[in-house]
Order: sequence, then structure tokens, then C-alpha cells
Amino acid sequence: MLTDAQRDIVKATVPLLETGGEALTTHFYRVMLGEYPQVRPLFNQAHQTAGTQPRALANAVLMYARHIDRLEALGPLASQIVNKHVALQILPEHYPIVGACLLRAIREVLGAEVATDAVIDAWAAAYQQLADILIGAEAAVYDALAAAPGGWRGGRAFTVARKVRESSEITSFHLVRVDGGPVVDFKPGQYIGLKLVVGGQEVRRNYSLSAAPNGASYRISVKREPEGVVSTHLHDQVGEGDVLELFPPAGDFTLDASLRPLVLISGGVGITPTLAMLESALADSQREVVFVHYARNAEVHAFGGVLDDWARQHADRLRVHTVYEQPAPAGPRAPAAIGRPAADQLAAWLPPGRDFDAYFLGPKPFMAFIKRTLQDMGVPPERARYEFFGPAEQLG
Repeated sequence: MLTDAQRDIVKATVPLLETGGEALTTHFYRVMLGEYPQVRPLFNQAHQTAGTQPRALANAVLMYARHIDRLEALGPLASQIVNKHVALQILPEHYPIVGACLLRAIREVLGAEVATDAVIDAWAAAYQQLADILIGAEAAVYDALAAAPGGWRGGRAFTVARKVRESSEITSFHLVRVDGGPVVDFKPGQYIGLKLVVGGQEVRRNYSLSAAPNGASYRISVKREPEGVVSTHLHDQVGEGDVLELFPPAGDFTLDASLRPLVLISGGVGITPTLAMLESALADSQREVVFVHYARNAEVHAFGGVLDDWARQHADRLRVHTVYEQPAPAGPRAPAAIGRPAADQLAAWLPPGRDFDAYFLGPKPFMAFIKRTLQDMGVPPERARYEFFGPAEQLG
């Protein structure tokens, strides 16, 4: 039970977290991943190397400490954490490991003079409070997924029914249950968790579902990353007929029902969840939709033919704009523009009046630009939604 005195101690550590939180969380991950190999599959080592995972945790810890007496002020952060945990199958037995390593990192980074017994006790109580909240929320999601038609708990075997090359970088995997049963429904924009053994090591990854729900199969579309252990394995080693272990869908970057026009903006492989959103919107509503996609060139542009077909079929309410960063030889379609994203160009394509719902996804600098542009155009923040493929970061 977190006492008022302990709550005050946690809040008093906010200045320390503001200046040294990333050093603390970097040490935390070094300790935990070095001494507890059973949790290594839950973390993408590329995010450790890039520093995005420690930064994301430092921000989450700081936000929690700031709002320790008003947890409702955390906004969507708790939901984002719960969904990431569900997709990777974080379980109650993982929490004591994290707690012990976090308290050790606080002691070792801040030093015994600052991290007194009272500070450690306060943070132990605060961590347990947060752990109890997350474990309860995750249990509710696990139960709901298991009870839903076609649902399940933990891992389930799926067969790669089709493997389709979508561009020079992106390949789609169509997945059906090995036992032939139905699959649990999901919301457009969600992702599934994937468990693999690569090079003798277990790894887990999340991949957006790139097609609308159909009750029978899932589709993920994976970009080959230059140093991507899992993406390289999927592209080169996994073929039709192979069996993969999937965790149920999760994620809170989802398409909300609305009568307002819909704007979907993507960069690179960020097209995957927006494609599922577009397909669902075209099938389930009569909303006006503007779909804007940015790619380096025609060779890496995935799903261009699909978008062309949908634009013809729904010419009365769908407008598609594609921008290539690099000029390319003549291909099956001409882009709307060549070059980098431009604010005036984007503004000209979007619905008038700015009364629309926007969803965008892509590399971090791209999303920062889109967020700033929409903000400058007067789009309310609550109608401009975005998601990170990896750990959540700040866009500024």
C-alpha cells in the first residue's frame, strides 16, 4: 500500500528523473537483460542499441512519478503499455523481475546517499501499485480475447497460407490457423505478436495487421530491415506451408467510428495499418477518405495496384495521393508529386474546413512533420492520431 509519505517521496524524485532518467533506465536494462535471460525475448535488441527503449521507459517512469497522485492524468499511456504487453504476452511472473532490477538501478545509479532506504521503500510501493494496475488490466484483456469467438490465450499455431512480394522491400504473409478454425476479430490498426526461434534464440515481435478483419485469416506485411534479425528471417527462411506461433491482436491505434471525413497518411511501411483502416472504412461506411502515402521510389512502393483499384471502385469518395522522394523510371503509375513532404502540398489535398479525423504513421521525423503540419492547419490534437512501431517516443 502506497502511503501519503511515500507518494511525496516519489514526487520529490521527479527532478532527478528529469535529468538522469535515461541513465537509470539504461542501467536497468543492462542489469535485467544481463542477469535474467528469460525476459530477453520480450525486448527488441535493436531498440536497446538505438536507445529508444531506455528513453521510452524513462519517459514512462517520469510521467508516472509526476502523476502518482492523479493516475488518470496519465491519459493514454497506461493503455499503450497494456496493449504492448498483451501483444508480447507479458505475464504476472515477469513483474517481480522488473521491479527488483528497477530498484537496484535506482540504488546503484543515484547512490546510497540519495537512494536511501526510505526512497527505495517508496519506489517499491509505487512500483507494486503500478504493477497491480497493469496486471489487472492485462488479465482483463487476456480473458476477453480467450472468450471471444475464434479467440485464444497465449500462443497459437498458424500456417503461412500465402507469401506475397508486395515491393522490393515488403512481403506479405497470409496466416490461417493450423486447425482450420476461425480467428478472433480485431480493430483496424491493431497488430499481432509473433514468436520465433532465430539462430537458436527466442524472439518476439509485433506486426501490424495490413488487411481488414475477415474472421478466417490474418495478413502481416513485413519490411526487410538492413539489420533486422526477424525481418530477414521471415523474408529468407519462412515460406508457404511453414508454421508460426501467433499471439492475439492488440493495440489502441484503432479506427474510430465517425461521420467526419477520414484522412490516412503514411510513410514507407507505415502503410500497413492505414491500409487495413482504409479497407474497413470503404466496406463499412460512406465516409469521404483521403489516402496520402510517401515512399522513396516506385520500387519500394507497396500496394500501389490495390490502391489504384480501390480508387477506381470508390471514385466518388476516395482520393489517393502518392509522393515519391526520388525520381524513378516510368512505372505502372505516376505519383502525384516528387520530393519530400511539403506542408502546402498536403494542405491542398486534405478536406476543406479541417473537420476531419487524421491517422498517420511512419518514421519518427516524418510523423513529427505531419503532426506539426496538422497542428498548424488547425486540426484539433484529439483528431490527429499516430502510433509508433517500436517504443513510444516524444514527437515534440
